[in-house]
Amino acid sequence: MAASDLAIEVKDLGVRFRRNRRGRRSIKDLFADSSRRSKPGEFWALRDVGFDVKPGESIGVVGRNGQGKSTLLKLVAGVLLPDEGTVTVHGGVAPLIEITGGFVGDLTVRENVRLTSGLHGMSKAEVSRRFDGIIDFAELGEFIDTPYKHLSNGMKVRLAFSVVSQLEEPILLVDEVLAVGDKAFREKCYRRIDELLADGRTLFFVSHNERDLRRFCTRGLYLDKHHLAMDAAIDDVLERYNADYPAGA
Repeated sequence: MAASDLAIEVKDLGVRFRRNRRGRRSIKDLFADSSRRSKPGEFWALRDVGFDVKPGESIGVVGRNGQGKSTLLKLVAGVLLPDEGTVTVHGGVAPLIEITGGFVGDLTVRENVRLTSGLHGMSKAEVSRRFDGIIDFAELGEFIDTPYKHLSNGMKVRLAFSVVSQLEEPILLVDEVLAVGDKAFREKCYRRIDELLADGRTLFFVSHNERDLRRFCTRGLYLDKHHLAMDAAIDDVLERYNADYPAGA
């Protein structure tokens, strides 16, 4: 399949971390040692992972905690670099991961919307055109001149989702964000994601919520023991995952 027919290409992907407080290896370490072998204190978060995603596909990423699901999303988003293999993304991404990152506590809601929208690539004209819609979706009109640090956690999530869901990038990355917030706003987010999918967006979705996975996704990637254990229809992937790790086991 030609690259132009794909949204995401992942080949022989591997990424490793340190267990100590330094976390990810430094740039100096990367240049000093390109060995495939792990050093003492290192572990592979993902290894030998490969798959392709077509434009418009809805992919659910399944697995226990610590198996590399969020790491995979960060690699696709470009905020992490692999130690081996490649991740190629054709088109921009709208990342709903670590969703409240990038907001500045002392700035108002109004100022943060303009700042974060610009950081996500919106032009000043686009921000102005979308500004009222962002505030209305987040239901923060009466708090527009309130410093961000005084918002509740639920308000912060509403604001972040509202900003990112307004981006026109073709690929949407979602990491457990729908697990946060009240029921009414979650339903509002569900409807917004339905709209984006109907518009032909590509979805890469990490969640432990089987209902959400079945609602939004047609295909699943099952990560186990830091490898890709299964790539199939989402119902088949969830059946395999539940057989491997029964609830309460």
